[in-house]
Parts: sequence; structure tokens; C-alpha cells
Amino acid sequence: MEKRREFIKKMAVTTAGLAIGDKVFSFSAKSYKRIIGANDRIHVAIIGLNGRGSSMSGTFARQKNLEINTVCDVDSRTIPKIQQKVVAAGQATAPKGEKDCRKVLQDKNIDAIYIATPDHWHAPLTIMGCQAGKHVYVEKPVSHNPHEGELAVAAARKYDRIVQMGAQRRSSPAMIQCIEELHGGVIGRLYLAKAWYTNNRKANYLKPGTVPDWLDYDLWQGPAPRTPYQDGLIHYNWHWFWNWGTGEALNNGTHEVDVARWGLGVDFPTRVSSIGGRYQFKDDWQTPDTQIVAMDYPGRVSLMWENRSSNGRKIEGADRGVIFYGENGSLDTDGEYYTIYDLSCKLVKQVKSAAPQSEVDGRNTASPSLGMDSMHVANFLDSIRNNRRPNCDVELGYRSVVAMQLGNISWRVGRDLHLDPKNGHILNDPEAQKLWSRTYEPGWEPKV
Repeated sequence: MEKRREFIKKMAVTTAGLAIGDKVFSFSAKSYKRIIGANDRIHVAIIGLNGRGSSMSGTFARQKNLEINTVCDVDSRTIPKIQQKVVAAGQATAPKGEKDCRKVLQDKNIDAIYIATPDHWHAPLTIMGCQAGKHVYVEKPVSHNPHEGELAVAAARKYDRIVQMGAQRRSSPAMIQCIEELHGGVIGRLYLAKAWYTNNRKANYLKPGTVPDWLDYDLWQGPAPRTPYQDGLIHYNWHWFWNWGTGEALNNGTHEVDVARWGLGVDFPTRVSSIGGRYQFKDDWQTPDTQIVAMDYPGRVSLMWENRSSNGRKIEGADRGVIFYGENGSLDTDGEYYTIYDLSCKLVKQVKSAAPQSEVDGRNTASPSLGMDSMHVANFLDSIRNNRRPNCDVELGYRSVVAMQLGNISWRVGRDLHLDPKNGHILNDPEAQKLWSRTYEPGWEPKV
């Protein structure tokens, strides 16, 4: 642990600017004079209050020595509900309500922000938060596209902020022990990880509509190019449209692929390929409901992810999970348990988490595991207080996210991608390279 003087020196900020596109907000050093110590109360803003944000507002409110100052959403209906939920979770006073996240970032009393917005806001708001001097907990995926992910990493480093991505399995004691066993050679040299996700999602049709009076649709779109409002898009089905979402690959695949990459001990792939389509229904989805992404890594190592969003038949008896294959056996896990088998499929060892509320409900869109949520938030807060990298630091999160983003790019262009293993960049494919970034609404381009 750093000495107090070194800690203060590292955390000190002389000037800071909040910039996105041509919108700039200036802050003085006076705004950041308070240094967070081990026993100081951390003040947090929750941004994005539907679904995941609703669940996590209670998780944050139950943490020790923390206060939720503000809850923020473009949907005005959600604000009083979450204010009540925070009080019900034990906070003495209700947090303030705010529609515009940019105003939240100007509040000098807020130390950290939690982001549960749609995907197209994740990296821009993370960057804005770092530039405003806030620590950031951002749900997966850390970015909508690879270029944004690189910018988010750069912002965390430039402004010396703690940035945690919501890959909760990184804070699971059972999962940490599992990875330690894998790295210790419990099944020998690892050469393959197979991950999967299944669900019974229904058809989705959009239709022209009128923006409801409770929604600021322009602010909801934020960095994304403007499109007319359509009924059936908000608050969840934006996941299946490229302008705002990243499909099931990043919506759920991020979790298992992060575990798989962690266990395999790999960084960036050398080749990625993907097949699939929208097969179950003929509706308005743009992203695949049936998809396989295969990734080759240096050292004769592969990772494969399989998805069936609209057919709930389980794989290996589980709706989601990871299997590691090694020279001396295999290991199965869903994040809160793991089971080891030898090459003859004989059970060698089984470990289950003893943590309360640790069971994983793979199809719960708000909180698959309350126990893991709480541990991951606690790790984020501990990292702030002790000025150290969190369990799923933004750079670790980005390396898992970019692998799946490359899978989506491969699917969209219809061919394998060959990559630079030093950084994951696409080689010799100008059409695919165009999807490394995106087009932004003028004035909203993220910059570091």
C-alpha cells in the first residue's frame, strides 16, 4: 500500500476538463481538494435506473460508508422509484434526482459514478467521468466498439481514475480459486475454452411512435446518430440494433468469455471468425440470435462461444457456462462453482461458493447473482480507498470485450479476421477496419 503522502500526490489534480466533441466543461483544482481515505465516505451517482441500474442501486446503497448522492435517468418515471429503493435499502435520506448525466458530472461532491445506460453511452460516459475527476464503475461491455474501448483505457490512465467493468465473476472467491487452480496446472496445459449462453427471447417488431412525455429521447440517443423514435425499442430491445447495442455477444457473452480468457491466460487473438444469423424469427432484430464465435490465440490456444438467444435448450445441462479443456482433463464452471474431471470423465473435485445469494440465474437480466454484485462493488470501493487497480480494471475488461466485438465484425463482413496479437487490430481488411469505430452525432465524438 502506498504511503499517505505518495497517495495524495498521485491523486492530486490541478486542473481538469470534461470534453466530448465540442462540448467542454471546466473544473478547478478546488473541486477535487478532498482526498478519499480508507475511512472516508464515498459519494456515488447512479446513472441508468431501469433493469440493471435498479438492482444495483440497492446493492450500492447497502455498502458500508457510502452515500448515493444522485440518481440519474432520461426516464423521469424511474427517479422517484429508485429514490425510494435507496431509502428502503438503508440510506437515511433520498438521493437527488437528475435527468442529465452531464450535470451530475459537474457536482464536485460526487466521487464516483455507476453506469448502467445502453451500450452506446458506456465508453463516452466513462471518458467524461474520468475527465471530470470521477471514479467509474461501468457495466459490460465497456464500449460499443473497439476504438471507444481504447479511448476508455487511455482516459483511465491519463486522469488516474479507478475504472471497474461489471464482470462480477472477477470478484467471486470460487472463481478466483478456480483460476488459480487452472494456472497451477490442475488439468495440465490448457488449449481450449468453450463458453455458451442460451435464452428464450421472443420476436421483436418496431413501429413508428410518438416520444412519450416521460422520456428525453434526444439525450437517450446521446453520442449515437439520430433516428426517429420507434415503439418497442426502449428500454431493452435496443440491444439488438447496431446503432445502440452490441447483440448477445456483448450483452451476455462478455461474462463467460472474460472468464475463459482469464483462465486461458491470453490477451489478444490472432484470428476471429463468426457464423450465425437471425434464424428463429423473421422480425426486426439486426444482430444474430444464433451465433458461434471462434478465436485463436498465440500458443496453440482457442476460445469458442456459442449463443442461442431464442432457443432455451441447455448446453451441458446449464443455460450458460464455461468448460476448460487441458491435457490432463477438463473443468466446468458458471462462475460460482467449478467441477474438475480427468480424461476418463471421472469426477476429481467439486467446489461450490459458500457466499450468500451466490447462485447464478443465467436468464435474469437485472441481477444474475446478488452475491457477486455485492462483492464486485465492494472491490471497486476498496480500490478507490486504497488507490489500486480493481479486479476487472478497464484494460482487462477491454481485452475481453474487443474479442467479442471482433466476432461481431467478422459476422457482419462475412469472413475471418486476421489480427495483430499485440493489440487485436485488424490486418489487411479495410472493410472490416471501418467497423473498428463508428459514426457519432456531430458534437458528441469522444476525445481523450
